[in-house]
Amino acid sequence: MTATTLELSLGPVLFYWTREDYADFYRAAADWPVETVTLGESVCSRRRDMKLDDWLGIGRELAQSGKRVVLASQTLIESEADLRDLRKLCDNGEFTVEANDQSAVQRLAAAGLPFVAGAALNLYNPASLAVLARAGMQGWQAPVEMSRDDLTRLLTDSREQGLEQPCEVFAYGHLPLAWSSRCFTARRHQKPKDRCQFVCQQYPEGLALRSQESREVFTLNGIQTLSGACQDLRHELPTMAEMGVASARLSPRAEGMAEVVVDFDAARRGALPAPDPLALVEAEVCDGYWYGRPGMDNTRGVAAP
Repeated sequence: MTATTLELSLGPVLFYWTREDYADFYRAAADWPVETVTLGESVCSRRRDMKLDDWLGIGRELAQSGKRVVLASQTLIESEADLRDLRKLCDNGEFTVEANDQSAVQRLAAAGLPFVAGAALNLYNPASLAVLARAGMQGWQAPVEMSRDDLTRLLTDSREQGLEQPCEVFAYGHLPLAWSSRCFTARRHQKPKDRCQFVCQQYPEGLALRSQESREVFTLNGIQTLSGACQDLRHELPTMAEMGVASARLSPRAEGMAEVVVDFDAARRGALPAPDPLALVEAEVCDGYWYGRPGMDNTRGVAAP
């Protein structure tokens, strides 16, 4: 199998930042070597600093800089108000939508609109991919816990069945693991969810949840639970290209993201130092899921200082 040309994509900001932080981040991202940028609030509907028009404005600027722009839908839909916002997002008329929930798939498919399937849709087999391809899916993200070997088999089986929609792998960042109707960050501050006072904005890279042994097991991000360590698959980019993966997703962080992007860009061109990953930010590294092991494992035995 001939290796594909691996693209880099910038995922949506999972954390709650200020309007100024979003503007500064995407102003810088316009010059980064990434092909696709996914925008929008995919975690919590109470985070309303940024409206759809704001995201569309940023998207237009990024598109003028040559980026492919995608708008992410909310992953957990909890109310009629969430559905109204979802309808507006799906009907934006400018950019493709990343469907992170089946209600988004239904809305987009009914309207005959193409979409990208997010990792939260849990696509594990060619039958599921075929159903969504008939509904208008133009690309999909592998579940974050899927191993390299399982993904290789899935890509091979899909190609044999004529399913050629490009696949994206979550290659860098705290892994999105779960969503809940409860807000754990608000609970940490002894506040009810509906009167949370947006305490999650105090944690631009999430709130670390440590074990009794002081290991960062999870990262709390409002109603979302992320991995405690930061997945880093930059050494696997050549393998991904050989497998036929189309894109490696980099999840935004508040600090050091420009350096992360530059280093991944070098890695996809074969310019990565060997044998150990270069530490770019102060975070533990994990890659266990990719190798079929517990997700928090660091198979290279190296953690950032």
